[in-house]
Amino acid sequence: MDAALRAGIALYNAGYYRITHDAWEAPWIGMGGRQEPKDFLQGLIQFTVAIHHATVDNESGARKLAGRAQTYLEGYPEEYQGVNLVPVREYLAALEADPAHVEDTDPPTMTHHGEGVELTDLDFEETTLAADAIAEVEGDEDLLDAAIEYAEADLEAGDEGSQFVTFVFDYVRSPDDRGIIRQRLSEHVDRRESREADVEGLFE
Repeated sequence: MDAALRAGIALYNAGYYRITHDAWEAPWIGMGGRQEPKDFLQGLIQFTVAIHHATVDNESGARKLAGRAQTYLEGYPEEYQGVNLVPVREYLAALEADPAHVEDTDPPTMTHHGEGVELTDLDFEETTLAADAIAEVEGDEDLLDAAIEYAEADLEAGDEGSQFVTFVFDYVRSPDDRGIIRQRLSEHVDRRESREADVEGLFE
């Protein structure tokens, strides 16, 4: 669960409150009916969505989810799975009391084993999870799926300098340049697909 946890924390710390939960949903779903740590993840998911609701002036939604998140996080220690829950709980309480709190006080930095995880701190596996979440909002799912597939194939073949690996990192880490990255990545994917199609044609 660590890769998904770190990817979600980095998305949250970067201000992607609405999509943070995408990184956490797969492990959460895979936990079936187990309450721990499923409730922990559910609490974090509702924490980030509550903040999103507050930022778009949905006060009732923010209060409702802030209350639920606190309930899901009840019984967990101050630090769980490396996450410091003290500032999370404090902010949830303030948000439930007054969703406008988000206008006066920025959401707390979420930490993992004391580290305020940023998108630039993520390794390749963690970055692919963040990329998937961002791509869904940006409408780049097919492009990123192909890029990640080629990047993983290149890494498996020992090509750590693969341009596809670099593009996946850049897509996540450089939001201001995402349009250019999208264009260049699309061109590389097209070329790769054409080469593979040419090779396949040799055996037909």
